[in-house]
Amino acid sequence: MKPKILVARAIFPDIIERLAQYFDVERNDTDTVYSPDELRARLADKAGAITTASERIDAAVLAGAPHLRVVANMAVGYNNFDIDAMTAAGVMATNTPDVLNETTADFGWALLMATARRVTESERWLREGHWDKWAYDMFLGADVHGSTLGIIGMGRIGQAIARRAMGFNMRVVYHNRSRLDAMTEAACKASYVDKDTLLRTADHVILVLPYSAATHHTIGAAELATMKPTATLINLARGGIVDDVALAAALTNRQIAAAGLDVFEGEPKVHLDLLKVSNIVLTPHIASASAATRRGMASLAADNLIAALGFGAAAGKPPCLLNPAARKS
Repeated sequence: MKPKILVARAIFPDIIERLAQYFDVERNDTDTVYSPDELRARLADKAGAITTASERIDAAVLAGAPHLRVVANMAVGYNNFDIDAMTAAGVMATNTPDVLNETTADFGWALLMATARRVTESERWLREGHWDKWAYDMFLGADVHGSTLGIIGMGRIGQAIARRAMGFNMRVVYHNRSRLDAMTEAACKASYVDKDTLLRTADHVILVLPYSAATHHTIGAAELATMKPTATLINLARGGIVDDVALAAALTNRQIAAAGLDVFEGEPKVHLDLLKVSNIVLTPHIASASAATRRGMASLAADNLIAALGFGAAAGKPPCLLNPAARKS
């Protein structure tokens, strides 16, 4: 008999067909987001699962899944995983890094440009029928070229964003948990500074750091007060890194010029105060949403699952294993 697996959200049909060569696949064609109780029930007889950020894998879920050996996240972030609980249960955790770096960096720039130049705000105004003449001060925004870009979180995506800044003749400063080596800094033409200096000096601040208890509300009221009143803030990382309530207040009071958000606290719900302000660009967690990249993520998640359950050329060695100790238990 084939091992049973769950594909917790809808994915590309050909990826399902590939998985079906090895597994008895339970698929979620309706793309319903399962409640914790339903997820636990569906995992009860499964050896593996492919999940997204919407499925929380914790001790309570694991307690009801005694046969589970691997959960493959179709995302680079894995704050939906309780890694300690998974390791203790002997459940391998994997993610899909690198395949989305360049696409996400592209979108970071799209969000930055739209925010700085008030693209969506002016489009809404035009669609509402307000445009009847040209005016010298109509939707004045901020220059991107020649400005200072501050990147908080200088992993592979942050570095890809920094490399793109060279074409705009920008000064790039960054803050990270640990400083990059000199060769990488030179390749990115980026200078390390402390967080306070970055917030005080950057014209545009972009967040690309992973979410954890330590990074919760990395940007809150105090940090927003430190930024320039002409600055923009872009969150490309995870909801919860920014205090959305504090951000809404800062935008309402014009404490900073504008913000662009692809992620939110409690998403897919968006705080009502953010929906009320005009100086913000809002997108529904689509930074990795190119056809090629999302397909690459799904394929890598499948690679991880297939290998973890003992099939394929990499049998027993999933390429993106987050908790090697689970494999040994």
